[in-house]
Amino acid sequence: MQSQQRKPARVVSDVLADGTLIESVQADAQAPTSLVIARGGEIEVTSKWTHEGVQHVPVPAAHNLIKHRAIKLPGLPTEYRSAEKLGGRIERYASRYLALSPEFLKIASTYVLLSWVYDAFNELPYLRFRGDYGSGKSRALTVFGSILYKGFFASGASTVSPIFHTLDTFKGALILDEADFRFTDEKAELVKILNNGNVKGFPVLRTHVTAAKEFEPRAFSVYGPKIVGMRGSYDDRALESRFLTEEMSGRALPADIPISLPEAQEEEALALRSKLLMYRIRERGRVAIDPSLVDPSLEPRMNQILLPLLSITPTAETRSAILSYAARIQTSVVSDRASSTEGQLLHVIAYTVQSDAKGILPLQHIVDAFTSRFGSEYDRPITNRYLGGILRNRLGLPLYKTNGVVAVSLKDRARLDVLLKRYGIGENAGTNSG
Repeated sequence: MQSQQRKPARVVSDVLADGTLIESVQADAQAPTSLVIARGGEIEVTSKWTHEGVQHVPVPAAHNLIKHRAIKLPGLPTEYRSAEKLGGRIERYASRYLALSPEFLKIASTYVLLSWVYDAFNELPYLRFRGDYGSGKSRALTVFGSILYKGFFASGASTVSPIFHTLDTFKGALILDEADFRFTDEKAELVKILNNGNVKGFPVLRTHVTAAKEFEPRAFSVYGPKIVGMRGSYDDRALESRFLTEEMSGRALPADIPISLPEAQEEEALALRSKLLMYRIRERGRVAIDPSLVDPSLEPRMNQILLPLLSITPTAETRSAILSYAARIQTSVVSDRASSTEGQLLHVIAYTVQSDAKGILPLQHIVDAFTSRFGSEYDRPITNRYLGGILRNRLGLPLYKTNGVVAVSLKDRARLDVLLKRYGIGENAGTNSG
């Protein structure tokens, strides 16, 4: 009896244990797809490739997402000379079609490079263009999304389920327009993707219906680069801290930038994707986090999301632009924290510690001082229960009872000092708030 021939394995991309890199590519929108096999300095372009007895073929050009240009595959790899020159070419390409701040232009261009080697890192930042209708954020997504690694275009009109499946299958970059989902369920599902998608090894679990009509859990990998366009912000502060954001509103379009994107933009994007694939072939196996680039003046989260970007930055000028942006954003974040309820409460506590040599912090005194200073800003009554809950649950400062008086424990004074620094409250906290 003749043995059955094994069905060819369809591959989008892969990196084997020996460093062999495999990519599905498409020379142009009308061309069939091919496989690029890169190993040991040699590059092979083929329609099929046999490895360990299994024949591999590329994802076909007839695939619905490729046919409709919802996913942009790389072109055939071409020379780019150096990372510095490639970064400069990306900047010039973006400047032809967008009006961005010089600082963010460098950040976004470096993010493009990062997207092509992102799987060599364990954590990633997200890029965001924020503004109202007509501010240019959708164009920014098109211009940069067209040169990201296996960029997948979706919008707020899309249902979320296909996004899970596509990210899991293609493992590329997500370009999401109008990311302010209006429907609560859709927004919750999107937030799962964004919350789990910047750290490797945290798939999203969803219920999958089998052919036998049985329900079983399935893990979807959503890790990868993401660029979003939106009008507002997310309520989740932890999620917000993962974005590097350019504010698009109020930025005029220079006269030399076309109102509509010309056909040349897509041609230029394809040429860049071809060079960027060569960049991936050369750099994917040797890029790594450079811990010496940690900036002690920045908070741990800011350093965490910036390190991958800084580690592949081609020039000192670009690195300086990224750090300048980070310092400005951190100042804004700390200022916002200081004006929050938690920040106001810490202002009151810092003032009380300075004015009371014994360091005793009765909760009632804190409530009275908070009400006197900030009570007019609130529509709700300021009670011991309300502020006590914030102290325990949001700030991690425990309460204790002594002689019938509920007070804030200062046994862990180091914890309070860390909080005061995090919220930007210094030694003069008692005099510079109000």
